[in-house]
Amino acid sequence: MMLISIRDLASKAKPVHYSEKHDVTELLQGREGLVGHGTLSMEVDAQSAYGMTEVKGQFTLPVELICSRCLNTTEQTLFIPFHEVFTQKSELMPLDESDNTHLVSEDKIELNPYVEETVSLALPYIPLCSTTCKGLCPECGQNRNETSCDCKQDKLDPRLAGLADFFKE
Repeated sequence: MMLISIRDLASKAKPVHYSEKHDVTELLQGREGLVGHGTLSMEVDAQSAYGMTEVKGQFTLPVELICSRCLNTTEQTLFIPFHEVFTQKSELMPLDESDNTHLVSEDKIELNPYVEETVSLALPYIPLCSTTCKGLCPECGQNRNETSCDCKQDKLDPRLAGLADFFKE
C-alpha cells in the first residue's frame, strides 16, 4: 500500500521519489483474455506546492494475454503513465480540471485506488500478438500467421449481391 504524507512533502523543496512493487493478483483475477501477469513496478515522484500535491510517474506490468485474432498467447510489458493531483482545500480545485484534481481530507494520500484504476484502464481491450496478426481462417480455423490455407475468402454479403451483377456488365 503506497501512502504519501502531504505534510512531509510540503516540508521538502524537491520532489520525493517513491519506488514500490505491488501484487495485482486480486485486481486482475478473472480478467478475460489475461493468462498471467507479473508484479507491478511503480516509480513515481511526488511534490507539494501551493496547497497542491502532484504525483506522477510510470508503472510497468508484464502480462501474458490471449490474442483476440489468432488465440495464441503473447507476452507484453505495459508501460503505464501515472499522473494525479490532490488538494486538501476545495477552493484550490481548478474549475476546468476538477476531474483531474482530487479533494482529500486526510494528511496522507492512499494511492491504491488510483493505481488500481490506472492499471485497469491500461489493459488492452482487444489484445493482439502483433498489429499485423492475420488471425484464424473463418472457414477451416487454420492460424493464418503460421500457414496459409486454400479456403475461398471472397464471400459476398448477400445484401450487396445486386451490386456485383451491376459491375459484370
